[in-house]
Amino acid sequence: MTSEIDVSKFEKKMIIRQIEEKDFKEIIEMQKICFPKMEPWEIVHLESHVHIFPEGQICVEYDGKIIGSSSSLIINFDEYDDQHTWDEITDNGYITNHDSEGYNLYGIEVMVHPDYRRMKIGRRLYEARKDIARQLNLKSIIIGGRIPNYYQHSKEMTPREYVEQVTMHNIYDPVLTFQVLNGFSLKRINRNYLDDDKASLKYATLMEWNNIDYQPTTPKRSFKTSFPVRITSIQYEMKKIDSFDDFAIQCEYYTDVAASYSSDFVVFPEIFTLQLLSFLPEKSPSLAIRRLTEFTEDYIELFTNLSVKYNVNIIGGSHFVEEEGKIYNIAYLFRRDGTIEKQYKLHITPNERKFWGITGGDEVKVFDTDCGKIAIQICYDIEFPELGRIAVDKGANIIFTPFCTDDRQGYLRVRYCSQARAIENQVYTVLSGTVGNLPDVENMDIQYAQSGIFSPSDFTFARDGIVGECNPNIETVVVGDVDLEILRRHRRAGSVNQLRDRRHDIYEISYKQ
Repeated sequence: MTSEIDVSKFEKKMIIRQIEEKDFKEIIEMQKICFPKMEPWEIVHLESHVHIFPEGQICVEYDGKIIGSSSSLIINFDEYDDQHTWDEITDNGYITNHDSEGYNLYGIEVMVHPDYRRMKIGRRLYEARKDIARQLNLKSIIIGGRIPNYYQHSKEMTPREYVEQVTMHNIYDPVLTFQVLNGFSLKRINRNYLDDDKASLKYATLMEWNNIDYQPTTPKRSFKTSFPVRITSIQYEMKKIDSFDDFAIQCEYYTDVAASYSSDFVVFPEIFTLQLLSFLPEKSPSLAIRRLTEFTEDYIELFTNLSVKYNVNIIGGSHFVEEEGKIYNIAYLFRRDGTIEKQYKLHITPNERKFWGITGGDEVKVFDTDCGKIAIQICYDIEFPELGRIAVDKGANIIFTPFCTDDRQGYLRVRYCSQARAIENQVYTVLSGTVGNLPDVENMDIQYAQSGIFSPSDFTFARDGIVGECNPNIETVVVGDVDLEILRRHRRAGSVNQLRDRRHDIYEISYKQ
């Protein structure tokens, strides 16, 4: 009598699922195999994909190995130029232009490991995309398809003639033939679509699959004529106080002022909590900073309560915090829903290192808020152009810079760099600095500031790129409106376009996180 056959030893599971962080390295290695002559994804691209639109990032796992993947985003296709490029449609691979209220799913990549082709892996990925379109009630799926066999026929055929022959099945093209068999129809042919696609001679076929189950509803998106965000930047006076309560009263006063103007953000300066040292007897700078860190929980509790009470997002300047025996200069974001984020200062000045022993952080963060994505770059950090570019590549529309400078030269370094970041990255920047003096606090003798709000320099923005600025060296505030919809349009159709016109073929920023 034979025993029952154990079928489990023959099983090899094939799973179609969303891409996870643990898959990144395997996907990049597979991409190098699938497209050996093209630039592969970087980790930061895949991190951005799964953070922004996880449902659109799909992989096929077979017996524990990733053998196929696809990436996509949602857009309103009517907003893009007929002859758009892959970089434009993907925001240079980061998909930060993904629009959850859009009407079209745009596929930006499909790949299948060569060892597993003819197992209908590509078809499974395309069906997964169609399921996404149906579930999200999207009008269609659009793809910019490569024509990788065109180089073999380019001498005797134009791209249009080649595409016609493929669609009539007289010529086989591994991508276009597959797309036609999967129900996609040709819309047009785009030139210069993907710079490193030499086999297609940079041409791409724009293909569309229409979702016959699409149900028109009340418009998913009312196109905005504007998206104003109001910002109050505090030019904060450093003066002697007698207790933490005095500090809290001053901070609440300014938060109340910002709220009275219906501000979305209120911004305090860098290390303005050093004012607390004016009532502590410690004279040694290094020991005084250790004493200051004892107020960290009181500081966080104060600004958390203020942000909720006054319904305003607070950039809480920055504060020295002790973590595992090290002192960091940290800027906190206190959202008006009560949640908290933090950005470590990355570049430490010689003065901070010498007198206070400050340690630098190691990550450029971009934060989601109810007014879009923002970044915080503390004082000296704004003087390093790579950080601004990385933040904007991650989706930031506003860069806030709390600062503390003792003389005009130091202030101008911060200001000029802040305005440069606004222009070169097509982004709004905001400065908030300290004035006054603290005679009893070592290494905080004098202050110089002229806080302000800055924009790119073009016709659609304020003259001179200055939304608003304080008078220098007095305690006051500046209130200004920035418009994220105008910024979005400017990035698409400004007099110049620094983001779009970057020469990725000759230089790039490599972010190691």
